[in-house]
Amino acid sequence: MTETADVKEINPPEAWNILENDPAAILIDVRTSMEFEYVGHPLNAVNIPWMEAPDWQVDPGFVNKVRELLSHRSVDRAVEKVPVLAICRSGKRSEAAAKALCAEGFKTVFNVTEGFEGDRDGQKHRNHINGWRFHNLPWEQS
Repeated sequence: MTETADVKEINPPEAWNILENDPAAILIDVRTSMEFEYVGHPLNAVNIPWMEAPDWQVDPGFVNKVRELLSHRSVDRAVEKVPVLAICRSGKRSEAAAKALCAEGFKTVFNVTEGFEGDRDGQKHRNHINGWRFHNLPWEQS
């Protein structure tokens, strides 16, 4: 049996620290392309959706798309050893995507638990309790 790596849970400031200190690390935004473009996304994140509307089915090619992306980057280590950070709106889809990467041999995989927008507050608004934007980390919008 092959040993699989465990997903490491980190918050947005910890993610930003990894990205700042390891130039090979990559942030994969697994939200839909519409969310990525119109809601905004972390600076330098790459969008590879875990699932897309209208079907909302997990993309069976997700892991291969990540592997393909990394194979085109100039890195000093095997693709499966590149630190991959997964982020979504609140940390749920990214957790599933991160687990899929680990199951396929990726060794250093992180789930950004608070996501880009974070949890909802008492008025059902996001960005007020936690999340990438709440922590004032760099982001952009198309």
